[in-house]
Amino acid sequence: MSHTTLCERHQEKMTFHTTWTTEQALALFELPFPELIYQAQTVHRKFFPEATMQLSTLLNIKLGGCPEDCHYCPQAARYNTGIKAEKLMSVDSVRAQAEAAKEAGATRFCMGAAWRELKDRDIPAITAIVKEIKALGMESCLTLGMLTEKQAQALRDAGLDYYNHNIDSSREFYDKIISTRTFDDRLQTLQHVREAGMKVCCGGIVGMGETIADRANMLVVLANMEPAIESVPINHLVPVDGTPLSDMPAMDPFDFVRTIAVARIMMPQARVRLSAGRVKMSDELQALCFIAGANSIFYGREVLLTTGNPEIQRDQALLARLGIECI
Repeated sequence: MSHTTLCERHQEKMTFHTTWTTEQALALFELPFPELIYQAQTVHRKFFPEATMQLSTLLNIKLGGCPEDCHYCPQAARYNTGIKAEKLMSVDSVRAQAEAAKEAGATRFCMGAAWRELKDRDIPAITAIVKEIKALGMESCLTLGMLTEKQAQALRDAGLDYYNHNIDSSREFYDKIISTRTFDDRLQTLQHVREAGMKVCCGGIVGMGETIADRANMLVVLANMEPAIESVPINHLVPVDGTPLSDMPAMDPFDFVRTIAVARIMMPQARVRLSAGRVKMSDELQALCFIAGANSIFYGREVLLTTGNPEIQRDQALLARLGIECI
């Protein structure tokens, strides 16, 4: 199949969802950079004709102390990163942060807790937080680790819009970065989220030493989810001292943009979020990512869980220079 035909096939119907193969994904990665960006921008304009950027704010509502061994994460209790475990934030404190995010222009409020899984004892506090966010008229998203069916339903009943649970990388590379939770554990939680009726936010991290084939395979898993996922965060590894990936060399910027572009083509209807790592990206690199199809960013706080995030003024200035409307 020609590259042109491949691109046209995935634009044909806005509701069409295909099954992708590794070979097809790799063919996109191997395109000349100008051709790949052209195809990604063509798909992007088909499904998002207006130049808009979704602004989401991410708050760490429970810092540190996680028992997992994710090699990239400074919140893992086993790594010496200088982060001390804290208790879950109060409902009032979270609401105050959400109000500030809304005032700054964010329309979606995302919250993360450094847990392996949600405990039933924490459900009353978590559902109260969700209800407060919804009362502000904002979209709500949580990432709390693994969920049971019953817990997923409780979050849905509280009004939660999205649940984030990243697959992190390909199945083949996964056990090189995490041993305390399996790839299938992650898929099971995502199934519980879907069955409860919530929207799925699911993506991964690149720059951890994975191959292009690993990136392709990760995107194939994401793109083949049924129903199609609505939100896809693409994180650029931020090496943190004390973690096993602290000395990982920087990823080539064009390879990162390629990942964004392939994600856009393979998941045309999703919001592709430019996530961790933006603080070290130039305005020009971010603009390339937006052209490649990223149309959502984390915004409005100096940190994303524990790593840096650009200042509000810088984001506002960049989006204004590019003529992109914030939503």
